[in-house]
Parts: sequence; C-alpha cells; structure tokens
Amino acid sequence: MSAGDLAVLLAAVLCCIGFAALVVVLTRVLDTLRSLRAEIITLRAETRPLLRELHATTRQARDAVQEARHDLDRFDILLGSAEAISDAVAGGGRVARVALSAPVIKTAAIATGTRRAWRRFLRKDRDARRATRLPARTDGAAVRPHDDEPAVEAYEAAIDDLDDGQWSA
Repeated sequence: MSAGDLAVLLAAVLCCIGFAALVVVLTRVLDTLRSLRAEIITLRAETRPLLRELHATTRQARDAVQEARHDLDRFDILLGSAEAISDAVAGGGRVARVALSAPVIKTAAIATGTRRAWRRFLRKDRDARRATRLPARTDGAAVRPHDDEPAVEAYEAAIDDLDDGQWSA
C-alpha cells in the first residue's frame, strides 16, 4: 500500500467519523427541536386564555376610559356654565350694590332722622301736657309737678326703650 492509498484510506475513515459525528449532532438537534416544539405548544395552550383575558380587560379599560372622557367633557361643560353663572351673579351683585347703596343709605338716614324728630315732638308734647295739669293725690291734696317728676321720667324712659327696640317680647 502506498502512501497515496494510505492517505485516501485515512481520509475516508476520517470522513466516516466526521459523518457519524454529524449524524449524532443532528439527531441531538432534532430531539431538542422536538422538545422545544412540545414546550411551545404547552406555552401557547397556557397563554391563550391569558391573552383572551388580557384582551377582554383591555376592552373594558378602553370602555371605562371612554366613559370617563365623556363624563369629564360633561363636567367641563357644567363647570363652564357654573363659572358663567357665577360671573353673571357677581357682576349683578356689584351693579346692584353700586346702584342701591346710595339710595339705601339716604333712606336709612331719613328714617332715623324722622324717628328722632318724632320722638322729640312726642316728648315736647308730653312735657307740655304735664306742665298744664296737676295729678291728683289719693288724699285729695294737690300735687306740685316736681313731686312726682322722677317717677314720670322713669316711666317715659321705659317707653322710649320700648320704642328703641331694646325690650323684646
């Protein structure tokens, strides 16, 4: 056997060993792929219900967000209306205050002045009537005006207090 034949024989043996190794490796890869395919099928079986539930939850969340947006839009419109009403009422109150403050103050002043003048008039009228008549005593003697004056003043002060509203029923 010559060196060339020996080289060809050695190359053929090495090719057979390499081919056998390649067959073993490919068999292992095929087994791994089959195992991987079984795991993928199991994973799909487990995740499909979860994905369906996720889709349903997402739809519910989307509907809730849409409803919240709709409610928020309605609330925004309502808030705008409330602000417009508040501004209108504030403007109306300011106009009413400016328009009515001077006449109301003048009316209150006139009423107070009239009440004071009326009291003075009544007081002068009472004083004039008191000065012209003398009260009678139980024993028949005449009484001078200054004898009963403190009691009359106290009575008139009580009447004035009632007129001022200091006494309530």
